[in-house]
Amino acid sequence: MISMRVAILADIHGNALALEAVLARLREDAPDFTVNLGDCVSGPLWPRETAGILMAQDWPTVRGNHDRWVTDQSRAEMIPSDGFARDEMSDAQLDWLRALPSILQLDDMLMFHARPKDDNAYLLDDVAPSGEMTLAPRERIEAHLAGESAPLILCGHSHLPRVVMTANGGVIVNPGSVGAPGYHDPTPPIEHWAEVGSPHARYAIATRRGGVWSAALHAVEYDWDAAAKRAASLDRPDWARALATGFVRDRGGRIGDD
Repeated sequence: MISMRVAILADIHGNALALEAVLARLREDAPDFTVNLGDCVSGPLWPRETAGILMAQDWPTVRGNHDRWVTDQSRAEMIPSDGFARDEMSDAQLDWLRALPSILQLDDMLMFHARPKDDNAYLLDDVAPSGEMTLAPRERIEAHLAGESAPLILCGHSHLPRVVMTANGGVIVNPGSVGAPGYHDPTPPIEHWAEVGSPHARYAIATRRGGVWSAALHAVEYDWDAAAKRAASLDRPDWARALATGFVRDRGGRIGDD
């Protein structure tokens, strides 16, 4: 018997078109409720519109690293994606973003953006010296959890969809990114990138049956060409390529930043 179904969204990054497509699918899926794992608005797309949708939905939401940077950094410190979001959003929207918690416990679910104590570090992924992102060993994942545990743990940040079982039989779900299927991160110590290989909007549905959680990862079509054109019109060819293809590298090169 199904006792609970929860929809999981993360890393929307201002892509209102992708978010609207996921919302349409959720009306068909009819989950019991929906959660949002942060990085809501940063990107050269539609931050104001995205914030408006999310505020109206009023889902349980945690703050991502880019959400924090949009609200807390000085404008001069910001990378272009965060600065664009800051300039486009209203004061009320910025106040909403600033007030989001970094971690939430709901029933038997624990949710945060990246790691429980660090919103800008990967939980499930390692970065190889080559810049490739790979699944981390279970022991390292457990160490990253810093003693936190729950039957269902929800994280985002890497944009890479994953379902991982913990040593005690719990489930960790990264739903992938609703609105940014690839990115390049030049941040030391290792320059790296994430790419999922298709431009679909991603989300997950976790289902609890008899106290045991499982999860399904979903990829939704939307007008990604329109999103790519929006990024290109704002002089962000790096985002345009990722939005249109799900790839960020071209013949081994790297394009742009996040």
